[in-house]
Amino acid sequence: MARFQPFPALRYDLDRVGLGAVVSPPYDVIDDAQRTALAGRDSHNAVHLDVPEAEGGRDRYQVARDLLAAWQGDGVLVRDAGPTFTVYRMAYADDAGVARHTTGVIGALELGPPGGDILPHEHTTPKARSDRLDLLRATRANLSAIWGLSLAKGLTDLLPVGRPPTAVLDDGEGVVHSVWVVDDPDACAAIAAAAGEAPVVIADGHHRYETSLAYLAERREAGDNPEGAAATLAYLVELVEDELTVRAIHRLLDGLPAGFDLVAALDPWFEPIGPPPAGVPVVTAMDEARALAAVTPAGEVLLRPRPDALADARDLDSARLDLALAALPPHQVRFQHGVDNVRAAVAGGDAQAGVLLRPATVAQIEATAHGGERMPPKTTFFHPKLKTGLVFRTLD
Repeated sequence: MARFQPFPALRYDLDRVGLGAVVSPPYDVIDDAQRTALAGRDSHNAVHLDVPEAEGGRDRYQVARDLLAAWQGDGVLVRDAGPTFTVYRMAYADDAGVARHTTGVIGALELGPPGGDILPHEHTTPKARSDRLDLLRATRANLSAIWGLSLAKGLTDLLPVGRPPTAVLDDGEGVVHSVWVVDDPDACAAIAAAAGEAPVVIADGHHRYETSLAYLAERREAGDNPEGAAATLAYLVELVEDELTVRAIHRLLDGLPAGFDLVAALDPWFEPIGPPPAGVPVVTAMDEARALAAVTPAGEVLLRPRPDALADARDLDSARLDLALAALPPHQVRFQHGVDNVRAAVAGGDAQAGVLLRPATVAQIEATAHGGERMPPKTTFFHPKLKTGLVFRTLD
């Protein structure tokens, strides 16, 4: 099964910097404006490493390498005395206002080809791998963690969240991030043993995982010591309802013929059952009606799947919609999370139409994993997103 181990983590010295000033969102959700704001927050913000910029004749990857070394040299980043795990909890309110939390543990996950002990969660859209690979080559470090879902039952119970945390951060966006450093050998051994009892499903970070595999192959081909490169930084969360909030990723459509009637075109696969009831959130109406929702300039319409027409589709809204969209005239599909974002795109003319999907359930994710299958691309959006900068892992 998946080998998951503690390691001597590299962390910010919290006597030198404030945690809120140096952590950042994942690199792939940071736009130029946010990158500038984060970089200006503190000269040691993790964005300088994870989304570096060229400077002084050095390319961006050399800059990241030099900064990582400099921050260690001046004591801003310090290494744990021995192998540790980092327990990480994100507390927040869900879309219904109910208090929730996601609790997991950061460690080193042994690399293996997808499909064995490491199970891909969904198909991925094409994406250049060279940027992350060049950064890994230059820094020889895992700067941000992939998110894995552990099929090992009881992992959460081993995580020591009953004592005061090592650090707490309120990100000002409705999420409180708490971390506990676990350095007790017995506690670390118990966590490693539990995580090693079952496969791990990659929830977020497929491209980083593939990049780590490519880098490991390079190191082995070069005859270099691959020990550190044989694992990657990972955040494991037990695959249970209480520890996960899964949101849908919706679809925006463009390029259809002028005046195209999307609702009528989808009718062979989805029964139109009228607009969502007034005063009821559309996601609630979708859940109660067991329906998707079309968003068009003319309004919103609930679309209930026709079981007979969709018998060949998997039990996922994304799979059902993919089957129906394949029969439409040529068009482009974009992915968008957030109901309000979809509505704004359609209302503003940035998209011809949108389709709102219901989120995949934990039961559907688990069934897909046990079946050795993958969900369609952009089926799930795991909320909240992990912070980068809580833990770094050097490979040498």
